[in-house]
Amino acid sequence: MVTDVRCIVRGGGDLATGVVWRLHRSGTDVVVTELAEPLTIRRTVALSSAVRDGVIVVEGLVGRRCDPDGVEDVLSAGEVPVLVAPVLDDLVRRLAADVVVDARLAKRPLDTRATDADLVVGLGPGLVAGRDCHAVVETNRGHRLGRVIWEGEAERDTGIPGVVAGRGAERVLRAPADGRVEWTVDIGDTVDAGHVLGSVRDTSAAAQVVSPFRGIVRGLIAPGTGVRTGLKIADVDPRRDPAACHEISDKALAVGGGVLEAVGRWRSGR
Repeated sequence: MVTDVRCIVRGGGDLATGVVWRLHRSGTDVVVTELAEPLTIRRTVALSSAVRDGVIVVEGLVGRRCDPDGVEDVLSAGEVPVLVAPVLDDLVRRLAADVVVDARLAKRPLDTRATDADLVVGLGPGLVAGRDCHAVVETNRGHRLGRVIWEGEAERDTGIPGVVAGRGAERVLRAPADGRVEWTVDIGDTVDAGHVLGSVRDTSAAAQVVSPFRGIVRGLIAPGTGVRTGLKIADVDPRRDPAACHEISDKALAVGGGVLEAVGRWRSGR
């Protein structure tokens, strides 16, 4: 158990939620920071959904939107505070956080620095352990998934989603145009090849988003979200297993295990 550590996780998407779930179940106080308009697709298993909905429950883990003044009350209730805070500012000092995890998966350096906290952990490519942070956790599927890297960086981003039931890049749908998203289906719906899931609409026209094969809708970016051409906006799962829409993925749990290992190793030598 890691009960004497407080952690800020930057980003509340489905991979970040796997990290928070692992840490929370190990006794760590965790606070999530997010954008005012999250770009999460797998919203049913992402703490970022609390930004829009106020509260989200993921496999028994409760995420609740609050402001910094409400963090202690939410933590005392055994829940995870979710703050709209795109930048850290003075949050580490104000919340007395020991650890910062950059789980935004930007795949490029942003504003994370090794000086942000006593332990700074990055997920996936874009951050270099020993320069931008203290440790990086591998996010690429394969035998290195979830490994902790204390010097160097994770494998480079291939830009190709992992293969699921024989489907790879085609299972992730991208915005066909700039505009705002409108959906005619919900997460968990079964759809056939050619089924119109919704559209991306600008002021003059709407571009349809169509399922490429028969499957279950595993993820949809929040309706009304403003998107740019090429942004990931939906996920169709060929396995057609409804449970996949509501359970944290194996990948997210593996990455969460890597972060927990990094926190435990740092804590033991603190």
